[in-house]
Amino acid sequence: MKPKKLAREALAAGETMAKAIPPRDIFGERRRNFFLFALLFLALTWWSSWGTEFDLWSAFASFPKALAWLGLNFIPSADSLQYLPRIGEKLLETVFVSITATTTSAVLAFALSLFSSKTTRPNAWVALVVRGLGTFLRSIPVAAWAMIFLFSFGQSPLTGFLAIFMETLGFFIRAFIETVDETSESSVEALRASGASWLHTVSQAVLPSVVPQLVSWILYMIETNIRSATLVGLLTGTGIGFVFDIYYKSMRYPPAGLVVLSIVVVVLLIEILSNRIRRSIQ
Repeated sequence: MKPKKLAREALAAGETMAKAIPPRDIFGERRRNFFLFALLFLALTWWSSWGTEFDLWSAFASFPKALAWLGLNFIPSADSLQYLPRIGEKLLETVFVSITATTTSAVLAFALSLFSSKTTRPNAWVALVVRGLGTFLRSIPVAAWAMIFLFSFGQSPLTGFLAIFMETLGFFIRAFIETVDETSESSVEALRASGASWLHTVSQAVLPSVVPQLVSWILYMIETNIRSATLVGLLTGTGIGFVFDIYYKSMRYPPAGLVVLSIVVVVLLIEILSNRIRRSIQ
């Protein structure tokens, strides 16, 4: 009876202590943290607006006037159609540069990801170096890469290609490492146990399982890089971005509007094609 009595006393003492400790108000803490975050966000917004002398209300008030100006000046006219061959040529150049930079960086990034993924890496130090390289390349925006290469190669399509290539390579290294990490380790271990070489393991176990994800990433970056190439063209003096800059600065607004419309149409067409390709390989 003595052990049972001790057990009852311990249980009663535990219940007493539980009643003495007030329950933690988790929802109250979340509301308080959300309120503090909202105050911090508003304070940062006000401080940024004050530092840059930006008037939010004036910006909203002038928005209808801006839309009216765009409607009067940026709508392509019949006369602006004479610029269409020149716009089409430069737009095609932009698309080709974007696709080339994306595909070449994808091939190199996949090779590097195999040396960094926990599933296929041959050495931990090599994996660390590859991950650091991807982080470094990804941390520099494409506009900064364009300005860096502008000093070496001048205003040329090569400058735009290299700028897009470097940023895309950094993005792909990170994305492809995570994709290869998701490969089933059981199939990899089975091939290794059977005496398969590293290349045979990659080609038979890793590559077939990651191809759909790799293709999806490549298609996504082609769409993104076409948009980025327009901005890069303003800096490198090439492609559709440079044509837009010329028309806008010379106040030929209808042709500039035709450039914008052409970019939107091409991006939408590529997105539709990309979605169909993704559905076909899944």
